[in-house]
Amino acid sequence: MARLFLSLDNQVLAEYNMTKERYTIGRLPDNDVRIDNPAVSGHHSLIINILNDSFLEDLNSTNGTYVNGKLIKKHALQHGDVITIGHHQLRFSDQQSTETEQDEFEKTMVIPAGQQNADQLVKAEKAAEAAAAEAAAAEAAAAEAAAEPDAQADAAALAAAAVKLDPAEAAGLDDEPPLAKEPATEEPAAEQPAAEKKEAIPPTATHSGIDPASAPNALPLGKLQVLSGAFAGRELELTKALTTLGRPGVQVAAITRRAEGYYIVHVESGKENDFPLVNGEPTGAQARKLNDNDVVQLAGVKMGFFSS
Repeated sequence: MARLFLSLDNQVLAEYNMTKERYTIGRLPDNDVRIDNPAVSGHHSLIINILNDSFLEDLNSTNGTYVNGKLIKKHALQHGDVITIGHHQLRFSDQQSTETEQDEFEKTMVIPAGQQNADQLVKAEKAAEAAAAEAAAAEAAAAEAAAEPDAQADAAALAAAAVKLDPAEAAGLDDEPPLAKEPATEEPAAEQPAAEKKEAIPPTATHSGIDPASAPNALPLGKLQVLSGAFAGRELELTKALTTLGRPGVQVAAITRRAEGYYIVHVESGKENDFPLVNGEPTGAQARKLNDNDVVQLAGVKMGFFSS
């Protein structure tokens, strides 16, 4: 069931369940949605509900009716539309319709586990694992290369300090060394029992493990948003370890969720070497890591990858 939320300055004033065919909006008391404000006409706008669709019409109001910031005369309402009348806003919500369309998108693009080729998925997972290991090795090598100049500089500084003498020390080299004093005798310190010895805890560790401040951040949840076709605007959260997308016999890819990030792997296509595209470039047979705002084209559908 569709609903309207009336608000002013981001504060919700009323909620209306759209159970009737016609809803008038205006300043006069006989309106279904009354907005008592001089900027609103007596009968300002009209909403007509026909089956599962809702249509908004401006009734020749003085200040006009706006939807999502644009002046309209007639408009087919969509879930999330914001209607501006005078200084007030009416947000149109049709969550049931959105959920139905979302289910249709998932039925079209997401391949259920029972319809997947186990051998192909194992191959895809191994490709993602190899790509993640290669990326981790490359990052480690880059970090080592970045740290090497600092290590060389530290070694040079230590060498310079070893040969550089303080002026007072240099002047004292010509003097005769003072007579050595006999060390005072004292009782040797009792050796601390092994049970009482405590091993020093590294600065970045705690008694329960790694210091949370130095621990890596959790992987942000990724999602795909459809950018083209009949399902444009629909979103799919990538909560599974492996999500298989596409159309069998046309083009299929798997997106794996690993600790290092999300990877897309080609699974199969109807044509040889027909790989998915990421930012317009074929992925190839190897797994490819997805970055925020990457554009994936799979089975003729363009989708944006976002990490929240």
